[in-house]
Amino acid sequence: MRIQGHLFAWISVFMLSVAIVYGLWSKEPVGTTALFLSFALSAMVGFYLIFTARRVDTGAQDRKDADVADDAGELGFFSPHSWAPLVLGAGGAAAFMGPVFGWWFLYFTAPLIAVGLWLWVFEYYRGENQNQ
Repeated sequence: MRIQGHLFAWISVFMLSVAIVYGLWSKEPVGTTALFLSFALSAMVGFYLIFTARRVDTGAQDRKDADVADDAGELGFFSPHSWAPLVLGAGGAAAFMGPVFGWWFLYFTAPLIAVGLWLWVFEYYRGENQNQ
């Protein structure tokens, strides 16, 4: 985790230097603001990763003598047959088309997003995956 934190810290230094040069050279406020926000985001992520790396055990990626197999293992549980991400993705894509076609379009996409959220939250409370 420490390596990723230092990577983000260096990215934030780079983004700050690019934002300063771009801002002075172009005098364009939108791009300059976006670059400063990119700097702030990468600095926050880098700070969090470096701060957290001091509090947790050293991972395999932080040791020079580690093998690839040292980082193997279970990464978590992922639902193998969930339709909820597809419904949410379609609803989100349609919702982002709302400003293009008109804000009225959001009235039709809000139920799609609500159904997708309902499917995702209650996925293991119904059907074959229901806990007894």
